[in-house]
Amino acid sequence: MKIAILGAGRVGSSLARNLSNNNYEVSIVDESKTKIDLLQEKLDVGCVVGHAAHKDSLLKLGVDEDTIVIAVTSNDEVNIIACQIAKKQFNAKKTICRFRDSAYINDLEIFGEGVIDMPISPEYEVTSHLRELIVHPGANQIEEFADGKVKLVSVKAKKQGKLVGRELKNIKEDMPEIDAYIPMIYRKSKPFIPNGETIIKDNDEVYFISDADSIDTIVDEFRQGETFSRIMIVGGGKIGYSLAKELENNYKVKLIDSNHEKCEKLSRDLDKTIVLNGSATDDSLLKSENIDSIDVFCALTNDDETNVMSSLLAKKLGAKKTMIILNNPSYLKLVPGFIDTYIAPYRLTVSSVLQDLRESDVAQDVLLKMDSGAEAVEGIVHANEHTSHLFGSSIEMIPMPEGASIAAIVRHGEVIMPSKDVNLSLNDHLIVFLEDKNTLTEIERLFKEG
Repeated sequence: MKIAILGAGRVGSSLARNLSNNNYEVSIVDESKTKIDLLQEKLDVGCVVGHAAHKDSLLKLGVDEDTIVIAVTSNDEVNIIACQIAKKQFNAKKTICRFRDSAYINDLEIFGEGVIDMPISPEYEVTSHLRELIVHPGANQIEEFADGKVKLVSVKAKKQGKLVGRELKNIKEDMPEIDAYIPMIYRKSKPFIPNGETIIKDNDEVYFISDADSIDTIVDEFRQGETFSRIMIVGGGKIGYSLAKELENNYKVKLIDSNHEKCEKLSRDLDKTIVLNGSATDDSLLKSENIDSIDVFCALTNDDETNVMSSLLAKKLGAKKTMIILNNPSYLKLVPGFIDTYIAPYRLTVSSVLQDLRESDVAQDVLLKMDSGAEAVEGIVHANEHTSHLFGSSIEMIPMPEGASIAAIVRHGEVIMPSKDVNLSLNDHLIVFLEDKNTLTEIERLFKEG
């Protein structure tokens, strides 16, 4: 399958790396020769220096009716025009368009019928993730499957938690009213599939599956209960503003930005949020705003260094929890242990695009951590040579590659936790965890139509 990526920024270069590693035929264009030369040195992809919305650039990329075009420049209008040219001039097979302004997504037909096949908005996704993590204190990552019926949550176990030191097979005794399943644990930054005898240890990052209403109860079993009321946000861009707007009616919110004019506009647009003009790396400013009483410090600027340094300073001065946006993959191994939670916008984009490119019936595809290769997928089981003989048999009979486990089954809207008593049925939605995403090809056999 031919993939043409328009824009070699952090999102575009991450897509190029992941898609080329998944054996797609990838080409990429950007106006920056420096970015293109860097990619050409590191990746086996076709590289073009040029404007993403120019016909000549798409021609050099070899765009045709067999090409999927992914427009991910930082300019919405350039992405839209590029998709229009790709469809109307080159009859591209599919267009995927990135929007920084989510207002565009609500009325795609104004750009032409069928011009944009799939809109993506990393900024909207990041805001939604941050809000979920604040609403559910103690959770480090929250993803949803089966249209929100199933939640995937990660939590860092602490020694004061009731389940720490307990075997997994005994969890039902501790939470008799709760349906939950633990398909994966990260221990010392490495993922593994646990079994009933696995003992939960202090600092394990535990991934569990449950319904949305049970998240807080389960998280509290792994660590002491937390409550959040005071939030400080750094960065008044789209994400910082949107998060403040969503939280200000239920939390005490302060927002810091270094741009005076932007602060004046934020003050007008936000109702209850206290807007401060200054630098988030100014310790005197943080102290004067009682940083030691802040429950969640969110660094959401476009500058990774500012996000990292301001969060380290805030933590040192007493902030309870820090969350940051992190765009540079090089920092991933530096952050754990110093920053409580990081969200990589490009991870969300890569997950969305990979999901859409699957040739099997994969409804959701989540990269758990960009640096580990672990993945979770939701796929719909069809009748084919690999599955027909398994219908009516226990799900334990499904051949799974090493390091893979079924975390949940969704059948006719009902969430079922895996056990030997559950039999496989046609059109079941299986949520599968993989230690190594390279084993996904074996899993995808279950989700291909015969």
